[in-house]
Amino acid sequence: MKTNQINRELRGSALKLILCLTGLLIYGSSFSQLSAQCAAKNDAFQSGEVAEYDLHFNWKFIWTKAGYATLKTTSTTYGGKKGYKMDLLAIGSKKADFFFKMRDTITSIVSEKLEPIYFRKGAEEGKRYTVDQAFFSYANGVSHVHQVRLRHTGEIVEADDSDSRCIHDMLSILAQARSFDPTSYEEGHRITFPMATGRKAEEQILIFRGRKNFTGDDKITYRCLVFSLVEMKGGKEKGVVTFYITDDKNHLPVRLDLFLNFGSAKAFLKDVSGNRHPLTSIVEK
Repeated sequence: MKTNQINRELRGSALKLILCLTGLLIYGSSFSQLSAQCAAKNDAFQSGEVAEYDLHFNWKFIWTKAGYATLKTTSTTYGGKKGYKMDLLAIGSKKADFFFKMRDTITSIVSEKLEPIYFRKGAEEGKRYTVDQAFFSYANGVSHVHQVRLRHTGEIVEADDSDSRCIHDMLSILAQARSFDPTSYEEGHRITFPMATGRKAEEQILIFRGRKNFTGDDKITYRCLVFSLVEMKGGKEKGVVTFYITDDKNHLPVRLDLFLNFGSAKAFLKDVSGNRHPLTSIVEK
């Protein structure tokens, strides 16, 4: 496979991986349509939480460590309103840089009621560098987002979208979704939802796959909720990722399986600190 083809695949996988680590907990909508007001009560996380992940890619049946990602949550004030700031850093290893360079930094700010306010993503992927920003507002029961993309050439692309449902970015959905109760979920249930992607608000499809146990590299076994994210390609559904999140009040992602054209990728929870609740999903030996 040519190197530029691998780069294109990895560029897509980098974005998918970030979506997984931060935005794939969309199950929290309880599989119902969220109102445009977006307000929700935070029952899952607190300021000071830090989650760390190891990233692995597979090329021709060989698994190799490809980098790490860190997600940190802190209290902040934005526009005179108190809220939370979530920062995600994803960095590829030197070995992975030979095929594809990834240096992504993402920031999302939400209100204390978990309403999306501001989003920024700076992505250095291969030879491409872009900065995406999203500004959220609400009026007459409708959610609005103004998006701005700055390309490495200096070109600026702007877009505006509105929806009667809540429009999220890839981090704000995590903040809200983590507080919902999944006890009534049925296997096979699905929802669609709009997400700001830097160019427009795009529909995503999420399917609940059931409950399973997962044992990580650290030999810790977790009770997990399992979900799949799929996208529409040529009128057909294409699997993007399967992910496992802890079946406790934290709802932390502990394993992510990404499906790529040339192979696969995985992310495993390495460490978490400052979590609001005990990890009661750990299966005692």
